[in-house]
Amino acid sequence: MRVAFVLKGYPRLSEAFIAQEIAALERRGLDILIVSLRRPTDARVHTVHREIKAQLLYLPEYLLLEPLRVLKAWWKARKLEKYRPAFRLWVKDLLRDPTPNRIRRFGQALVLAAELPGDVGRLHAHFLHTPASVTRYAAALLGLPWSGSAHAKDIWTTPAWEKREKLADCEWLVTCTGTNREHLAALAPAGRVELVYHGIDLARFPPARAEGSARNGSGEPVRILSVCRLVEKKGVEVLLEALARLPAGLRWKLVHAGGGPLGQSLQGKAKSLVIQDNIEWRGALTQEELLAEYRTADLFALASLVARDGDRDGLPNVLMEAQSQGLACVATRVSAIPELVDDGRSGVLVGENDPEALARALEALIRDPARRRALGEAGLARVRGDFALEANLERLAVKFGLGRDARRLLRTA
Repeated sequence: MRVAFVLKGYPRLSEAFIAQEIAALERRGLDILIVSLRRPTDARVHTVHREIKAQLLYLPEYLLLEPLRVLKAWWKARKLEKYRPAFRLWVKDLLRDPTPNRIRRFGQALVLAAELPGDVGRLHAHFLHTPASVTRYAAALLGLPWSGSAHAKDIWTTPAWEKREKLADCEWLVTCTGTNREHLAALAPAGRVELVYHGIDLARFPPARAEGSARNGSGEPVRILSVCRLVEKKGVEVLLEALARLPAGLRWKLVHAGGGPLGQSLQGKAKSLVIQDNIEWRGALTQEELLAEYRTADLFALASLVARDGDRDGLPNVLMEAQSQGLACVATRVSAIPELVDDGRSGVLVGENDPEALARALEALIRDPARRRALGEAGLARVRGDFALEANLERLAVKFGLGRDARRLLRTA
């Protein structure tokens, strides 16, 4: 059975975890069509994107830009047996969410229903907000089953009524953290939501660290790495404030990788804190470039927080990537991060939005290379033991009917 994966945008550097999953499912024999609601905006792609063989279908990002395509799709879809109930479903949603985005979702669903190849037997949405809406409407038009994967922002910024109805309507849904699963399971029919960690492909991030550096902040600067998009929920402003609190004689350097809308203001913040000379802003990097940064860093820092609109991280893949390279990690107790980082054993956790506590944690590890090494080794063992890609992908593969043991595993689940 061919499956259409509906994504908000493809390919994206910041969503390597989705590409990793698609490539792994293709290796197991799943025939995939990638449906993207937006054209790519990143100038580069990861190597894993080039390995994916799936056909691509781009829907009209804005309906007014392709009016004839949308009109043609509507003319075809209106003749479908299930058009009227699907239209009523959308109108019910529109009355509660009278926005241009809601109109665009149905227009994209019409195009998807009209142009979907006949050999596709299931739709699968990555993200519970816009992609799941388009998927749900298209599935209703065509009478196809649909399923989904929920991650972070899509969970915490979607209204409860919408999450509840989507969870009642989909066949099954997986999510990448226990925290997410607990939240969604309370809104869903029993057994509908399952935990499947993204995991990390250790073939792409093979452990290769030596003993680790002996830098302790008194001579050559300790290299602190942070990898994240420059958006509010990543807490980069808090990280900068923490770094500004470090003792004047302590030598350190922050390397930040990732792009985002707050880049200019955060660089201005660094200047106002008079720490700009200690920071290197690298922008968005490929996985191969990131691997090189992980291997030259001494310490990894991520100051995630809950944004004002409720958006927050799930379980940031960059923490798994850093631990796969034996890097000691300092992070915050937000969302599912404690599911990966065991405070004091495989990393250090502090409260969110607390630059003073974060500064103390960073200073302690900057000064103590032996402690960094011990935490890094424990983090590596944790990732290898519980967060390897293949072990976590097995449950998802079974749901798509892959493997000789799929039916047996489903019966005993």
